[in-house]
Amino acid sequence: MVNVLTGPKGTGKTQQMIALANGQAKKLNGSVVFIKKTHRDTSSVSFDIRTICMDDYPAIANIDEYIGFLYGIYSSNQDTECVFIDGILKHADISLDNMPQFVSRLNQLSKECNIEFYVSISADKAQVSGDAYADCNYLN
Repeated sequence: MVNVLTGPKGTGKTQQMIALANGQAKKLNGSVVFIKKTHRDTSSVSFDIRTICMDDYPAIANIDEYIGFLYGIYSSNQDTECVFIDGILKHADISLDNMPQFVSRLNQLSKECNIEFYVSISADKAQVSGDAYADCNYLN
């Protein structure tokens, strides 16, 4: 399952994502991963959540590489149950134009590896809709 949190920049999506991640870490038996663009605001993420900052991986430059990176996270720890991706439009070369392709690939990865994804997108909900998002759960 891919869960989508939308809203304009500065509306508190990061803090919502951190609160959701901390809650999942308390209730799940498996691992929780939190992916951000920078190291900023990571101090409020629970210590038992694996935090990854994409600035540390500048070679990941497109959707294929990003999806490969996610498969790598899973292959290194197959009890990963939940992955939070905060501010996806700041990562790699992901934009609103190719977001449907990214979400489709996330849905495939979710089904194959039994991982629940939470993705925050700095855009209005109307900009993040259509057939590619049919299997997604909107958090707002």
